[in-house]
Amino acid sequence: MTYSIKQVSQKTGLSIYTLRFYDKEGLLPFVVRNRSGYREFTDGDLLLIKTICCLKDTGMKISDIRTYIAAVMRGTPSIEERRTLLQKHREYIVRQQRLLAQNLAQIDDKLAIYSSPDSRRKVALDLTAAIQEKQSLNLANTFENAVLDA
Repeated sequence: MTYSIKQVSQKTGLSIYTLRFYDKEGLLPFVVRNRSGYREFTDGDLLLIKTICCLKDTGMKISDIRTYIAAVMRGTPSIEERRTLLQKHREYIVRQQRLLAQNLAQIDDKLAIYSSPDSRRKVALDLTAAIQEKQSLNLANTFENAVLDA
């Protein structure tokens, strides 16, 4: 079975514009065109598009996705190249996960402060400490308009 670009857009959630952009960027060399020049997508093409979306959604650069797809197009001789590229990308994702977890923990800490019954007191104490630090270093008080109503 084949699908039009509109059908692929509906199936993948990608806009027609995005699919055309991906094609223009060399990410869809596996998609054929019919006699009228329209793209005809197959189920196998949809699987490759799913992989492209996965790589894009996890932060891989378009140029690296293009490299990966070019390797796919070469077949089995490129397995090691693909494995290396995906392993490197996996390591990047794991680093990003750690960073996100750290940032999430900091946001949770702030939310815990702002959700506590004595949030005004805690925030006022933090603000007072920041102001005192600036004063002790002979720096301008950038918090001069802040309200302390603990």
